[in-house]
Amino acid sequence: MSRSSAAETRTRSSPSAILAAPGGGRLRRRPRRDKPPPRPRAGAHGVAHMAAHGATPPPGLGEVRDAERRLRGRIHRTPLLTCAGLDHMAGRRLLFKCELLQKTGSFKIRGALNAVRSLVEESERTGRELPRAVVTHSSGNHGQALACAAQAEGIPAYIVVPRTAPQCKQDAIRAYGATLVPCDPTDKSRAETASSVVQETGGVLVHPNQEPAVIAGQGTIALEVLEQAPHVNAVVVPVGGGGMVAGIAVAIKALRPDVKVFAAEPSNVDDCYQSKVRGELTPNLQPRDTIADAVKTSIGPNTWPIIRDLVDDVVTVSEEEIKRATWLVWERMKLLVEPTAGVGLAAVLSERFQAVPWDVQNVCIVLCGGNVDLRSLTWLTDLSGKAE
Repeated sequence: MSRSSAAETRTRSSPSAILAAPGGGRLRRRPRRDKPPPRPRAGAHGVAHMAAHGATPPPGLGEVRDAERRLRGRIHRTPLLTCAGLDHMAGRRLLFKCELLQKTGSFKIRGALNAVRSLVEESERTGRELPRAVVTHSSGNHGQALACAAQAEGIPAYIVVPRTAPQCKQDAIRAYGATLVPCDPTDKSRAETASSVVQETGGVLVHPNQEPAVIAGQGTIALEVLEQAPHVNAVVVPVGGGGMVAGIAVAIKALRPDVKVFAAEPSNVDDCYQSKVRGELTPNLQPRDTIADAVKTSIGPNTWPIIRDLVDDVVTVSEEEIKRATWLVWERMKLLVEPTAGVGLAAVLSERFQAVPWDVQNVCIVLCGGNVDLRSLTWLTDLSGKAE
């Protein structure tokens, strides 16, 4: 059986079967002394099993600065691009932070690499061995990022991914040498499957959006934006689990409290909006489908307090608005973003955003990723009017 065929077979097996498969991790393991497997432990910031222990203290500007140091020379400083045609449509000056051009095709490498480098630094500081493995659950982009970061340090990675995740993202996770563990497309299944994998491997859980080291890593986007565009008045960020918007909000409000931070969210999975309206964490118990697959998950106990206190507003958009905005970026900017990255532009072009004061003229939109499954773009034929 070929290597790719073997990988396909493993993804259809149970977690136990996958973990027991010969060469499942396909990453070099560092030699270890014979001793019982350690109990699963949290990352450098102590957040494994956080569902059982509740929220942890949020990262601050200091943690974001530490992340910037760890990432220096290891990731791209992504460009800030403009488009006169989209400026005209929005009636504002738009600045596009192009995280689709980041390593692994999305912003996620910032948080994942910061978390892994934190573990490495902790090992070097304490003299303890590196983790036996790192584990996460992901709709695809964080999985790729963690697999890439772990591979660089020789740490096996196990990535729990919904069976419905785009094939291109599943393929990329395998390409970075990780073991892919399939699960049902629900937050509950993702969390439970990841917990099982942690128990079986003795690995470290690196949560895709609630791990403080991940949140801090995503916050480095804001540091770059403030340096690249000191005149910025607002930042618009797609939100799923909330790690990116939380990290950006922490940095922005610490350095430039006058800058507005908006979360942009599909109306089909509007838990962030509902949480802000109700003043309490309100997860999507039965989320509807959305073309923006990377933000199907709900915000959580570590990102919610930051969003509650530091994010100025949440703008929801329809599926049709997301499709049109994605098409606009493709057609006008020649950038192959994934639909989740179109959510921010959709929000700025929406009727609701017209209520934002017109002195908020310089608006940065984070184009969060470009991992597009080109074989699944059947919705293009259903999009009436396209980029009118």
